[in-house]
Amino acid sequence: MTAVIPGTTTPAAEQAGSDLPALVALSLAALAAGRAARGGPVPAGEPAQVAADVDAALGEGVLPEVGSGERAALAGLVAAVAAGAADPADPMCAAHLHCPPLPVAVAADLAASALNQSLDSWDQAPAATVLEERVVAALAGLAGLRGGSGVLTTGGTGSTYTALLLARDAAAGPVRLYASAAAHFSVERAAHLLGLPRVVAVPLGEDQAMDAAALAALLRAAPATERPVVVATAGTTDLGSIDPLPAIGQLVSAAGGWLHVDAAYGGGVLFSDRRRSLLAGIERADSVSLDLHKFGWQPAAAGVLLTRDAAAFAPLARRAAYLNPADDEAADYPSLLGRSLRTTRRADVLKVAVTLRALGRSGLGALVDTCCDLAGYAAARVCSEPLLELAADPVLSSVVFRHRGGDAVNAGLRRRLLREGRAVVGRTELAGQVFLKLTLLNPAATPADVDALLDLVLAAARAEEGAS
Repeated sequence: MTAVIPGTTTPAAEQAGSDLPALVALSLAALAAGRAARGGPVPAGEPAQVAADVDAALGEGVLPEVGSGERAALAGLVAAVAAGAADPADPMCAAHLHCPPLPVAVAADLAASALNQSLDSWDQAPAATVLEERVVAALAGLAGLRGGSGVLTTGGTGSTYTALLLARDAAAGPVRLYASAAAHFSVERAAHLLGLPRVVAVPLGEDQAMDAAALAALLRAAPATERPVVVATAGTTDLGSIDPLPAIGQLVSAAGGWLHVDAAYGGGVLFSDRRRSLLAGIERADSVSLDLHKFGWQPAAAGVLLTRDAAAFAPLARRAAYLNPADDEAADYPSLLGRSLRTTRRADVLKVAVTLRALGRSGLGALVDTCCDLAGYAAARVCSEPLLELAADPVLSSVVFRHRGGDAVNAGLRRRLLREGRAVVGRTELAGQVFLKLTLLNPAATPADVDALLDLVLAAARAEEGAS
């Protein structure tokens, strides 16, 4: 798989004078060439072929004694990675919570990289420090946490870890974590890293969301000395299920606990007039995580952690003489050092702020609705196919289904589609059975694209059955 990029034969001596606009233009040309060489949503061939293509692009290796020059290195490796990419902008790439980023967000992200600000001290990022404060305040208001605070993170995993750290340190004594059996694995990982007891798994109801009655029973049986910390999920990874937030909020409040809402996936429905009621009760949370690199169409990473109370971040407060001396803060030079587990932290807020300003709440809400409506169409199409079985009606934009040919057929057809470079379909397991998953986060995709994707699934299933 070789991509040809014009303008890459400049001698090394001439490359020394290259500037950013010229290199950006070259990078865009290499992206286009790589996509053309790929010709589909994912590179065809076995994983070993992708590795061979990358090694071929590296030529003499990652760190040669004498460099190849910036133009050759940039064009060659960008084209190779683009040729070997899983492309979320292709409608046949629909496996994961992996969105095609908006061009305006990509452009803003380039500016953030060029400026290379770090948000651990005001004198490294004056305007970006102010901008992050304004953006998190707006998003906190959107979630009903007016007057709250927040920080941009690496994503839902980092947000959840930070939120549970804050919850642990806010407790006067021992804490116990509760989460549904369908909660993200990062909850259990955070408990392990924070030295907390194993998470209590709350059973699911028939809707595959947390059973509030079961949670109530668990809280009643818990020792009075433990403070409950409950993680409610607003958009599970597979089915998109949303836990009953109003009921959970009441139970946690009555128990004197902390409620964290993991809305990394589902939080985007707050932009939508038609669907924001799905998150009724989120305003009762002590902390909320959002991922704008899902419903938000941002280049990764664009996670957000919001808290009801700005003082919740007190456990992270640190004084470093070279970053946030007390007399600077007294002189109104603010620092965001105490909001994050990270020290050096790039200005991811710029792409988020540009997108919010460019599209507004209604514009983003329309994109959310488009994806969720498409999931409804996909589910209806699955139900119309006798050989396909729908796991559950979609709540957000994910559609979980399986071919009736059995686990081997479902697992094999997915790998066949990858090997042929035709489609990227997700895989999961429910009740011990292999299921397939479409995660529809491409607002440019159409019902015709869904039809084509499901036709590919059916054809691959026939091929698998014929090969067995």
